[in-house]
Amino acid sequence: MPTVLITGASRGIGRASAFRLAAGGWDVIGAVRKESDGESLIEGSGGGITPVLLDITDADQIAGLDTALPARLDAVVNNAGIVVGGPVEGVPVAEFRRQLEVNLIGQVAVTQAVLPRIREARGRIVFVSSLSGWISSPMVGLYSASKFGLEGMADALRLELRPWRIPVVLVEPAQTDTDMWRSAEEQLEDAVATLSPEHRRLYAKHIEGQRKSIPKGQKAATPVEGAAAVIEQALTAKRPRARYVVGTAPRIMGAMARVVPTPIMDRVLRSMGGVPRKP
Repeated sequence: MPTVLITGASRGIGRASAFRLAAGGWDVIGAVRKESDGESLIEGSGGGITPVLLDITDADQIAGLDTALPARLDAVVNNAGIVVGGPVEGVPVAEFRRQLEVNLIGQVAVTQAVLPRIREARGRIVFVSSLSGWISSPMVGLYSASKFGLEGMADALRLELRPWRIPVVLVEPAQTDTDMWRSAEEQLEDAVATLSPEHRRLYAKHIEGQRKSIPKGQKAATPVEGAAAVIEQALTAKRPRARYVVGTAPRIMGAMARVVPTPIMDRVLRSMGGVPRKP
């Protein structure tokens, strides 16, 4: 029975992937930050998932993986992530650091910690990235920066690990029907609260435009099971691809970004993101 560690397993894509893989015969270790979330995984899977407490920004907990994990580990799914929204000009630098700590640095830390086991098992590494890892949108520029960085790091890692035949795979969903996306309005308000009064004034129309765009994005969000199925494919394919885009709409958007002139693509993205024509 192969063993996989999934970070961010308490909700969304991580939780759905944990349940899917456990049902498919994997020995799943679900990394969560709260004991209650671990208990929920055990209950929901009928005992098929083993929880482990892990905050991927906590160096001590990362170090503790060496004793918390079994001797054999066939795969890791680096899924944990957050979204820090707001205009690049106004988001506090501390919030940008938090974004990178979770979405990029934490992914590297976990991967470094488990790579000796992955190498021994001739296993593979999966990173859950995003369409935002190669198409940046207004008001989520810091999130995009973290995902662009994740993509670049994973590309380098894939090349570096080739001598050991360790596949490194990026899974790239877009809007997915998770509790994080369903609470997008609350997250926007939290982001606005971090802005200075001056930046709230300067970007008032941007904020209102994004607020109006959220319901459209929520309506277009795809079921979480689709991303979980692609993660399973990335883990089980005999010759996994370097990238798996989740869903038809993201594939179309990605194809557009490659061929459409930048000024036209910018116009599309501004419209979708609710950016005003004038301040």
